[in-house]
Amino acid sequence: MQVLEIAHGLDIKTANTCRLCGSGLEHTFVDLGMSPLCESFLKGEQLDEMEPYFPLHVFVCGSCFLVQLREYVDPRNIFGEYAYFSSFSTTWVSHAKAYCEMIQRELDLGPGSLVVELASNDGYLLQHFLALGVPVIGIEPAANVAQVAIEKGIETRVEFFDRALAESLVAEGKRADLIVGNNVLAQVPELNDFVAAMARLLKPEGVITLEFPHLERLISENQFDTIYHEHFSYFSLVTIVYLAARHRLKVVDVEELPTHGGSLRVYLAHRDSVRPSAKRVADLLDREERRKLRDIATYSAFGERAKSSKRKLLSFLIAAKDAGHVICGYGAPGKGNTLLNYCGIGTDFLEFTVDRNPYKHGRFTPGMHVPIRPVSAIDAARPAYILILPWNLKDEIARQMSHVAAWGGKFVVPIPEVAVIDPREQKS
Repeated sequence: MQVLEIAHGLDIKTANTCRLCGSGLEHTFVDLGMSPLCESFLKGEQLDEMEPYFPLHVFVCGSCFLVQLREYVDPRNIFGEYAYFSSFSTTWVSHAKAYCEMIQRELDLGPGSLVVELASNDGYLLQHFLALGVPVIGIEPAANVAQVAIEKGIETRVEFFDRALAESLVAEGKRADLIVGNNVLAQVPELNDFVAAMARLLKPEGVITLEFPHLERLISENQFDTIYHEHFSYFSLVTIVYLAARHRLKVVDVEELPTHGGSLRVYLAHRDSVRPSAKRVADLLDREERRKLRDIATYSAFGERAKSSKRKLLSFLIAAKDAGHVICGYGAPGKGNTLLNYCGIGTDFLEFTVDRNPYKHGRFTPGMHVPIRPVSAIDAARPAYILILPWNLKDEIARQMSHVAAWGGKFVVPIPEVAVIDPREQKS
C-alpha cells in the first residue's frame, strides 16, 4: 500500500489547497450548483428576505484523496443555533445506547473513567453512559441544543472543540479514557487542529471512536444529497489513516455500520499505545484499493451519476403530478434540502413536508420554501406519494407510517435511484 509522506505543520487553510495535506485542489468530485445552508429553516416573515446561496462544488485532493468543500461560511454562523436534535430519531438513539453498552464493556469504563463526546447534541448518547455510572463531559457549540442535554444532568461545555479547549481541560486535570465523535469530523473545517486536540486530550492508553458516512458508500450508492455546506469533508479509510498518522495516532480497528446510508466507526489510539491493529483495518484498506479510491478517475465520474439521478427523479415527479396525484414529503433533513435545491423541487411538486421535530413546524425549507408541518398533516392530506427525504431511515418511516396503505399511499425513495415502496406489499 502506498504511504503518503507526512507533511509538517498543522494549520493548512487557503482557498485552493487541501485542508488536510495542503496540496492544490484541481479535481472536481461533483458540482451541485448553488444552494443555501441546509439547516437554515425559515420563518414565514423571512420568506421575502434575501437568502444567501453558496456553491456546492466539491473537490478531491489528488494527494490524500480527501473529498472536500471549500469553507464558505464560518461554522459559528452554522452551529450557533442548530435545528438538528438527535433524539428525534428512535433508531439513532437505540444505536447510541447499544454503542455505549458495548464500549463500556470493551474498555471496562467505570466511575473512575471519563468519556468526552464532541458535538454531543442533546445528550442522546451521553445519557446512556450516565446510566452506566460513567462520568461524562459533552462539548456542543449549539447553545439551544446543548441546553436540552444540560437539563438531563449532562455536563456540557457550550464551545467549539479545538486545541485551546483541549489544553484547558487537561489543565483542569481532565483527560479522556474515551473520546466519541459521531458525525462531527465532517463538520470540522480545521481538521488538523481538531485531531491534534483529540490527541492532546486522550490518555496514553485511551481510545477515540469516530463515526462518519463512508465515502465508498457515498460513491457506490450515488448519495450526492449527503453533501452540504455543513459537511466540509468526506472520508475514506485511506484518508483517515493518513489523517491519524499526521498526529501520531493509529487506526486500531474499524467497523462498517448501516447508519446514515453506510458509515464507518474507526477506533484510534496513540501511535505508541500497546493496542494492536485489527485485521479489519487492513482488509478494508485493501478493498478500497480494489475499488480504486486512489484513482482520480473514480471520483471524476461521480458527477454524471448525480445528474442522471436528478433527471430520473424529476421525470417520476412530473409524471405523478401530470396524473393529478398529491405528493408530500416526509422529513426535513439536511440531505433533503440538498436534494430539493439541486433538483429544483418546490411546492410545484410537494404540497408540504412533515417532520417529528417541533422546532421545524411552521417553518420552511431553505431555498425551495416547502412548508414543514407535523406528521399528522399526512393523514389529513392523504397523498398518493410520500417522498422520504431522510432515505437512510426509510425502513423506520415506512413502519411508523404503514397506515397510509389504507388510502393507497405509497413511499418514494430518491436514492440511489428513484424507487416506490407500496406498504400493502410490505405487509404481505
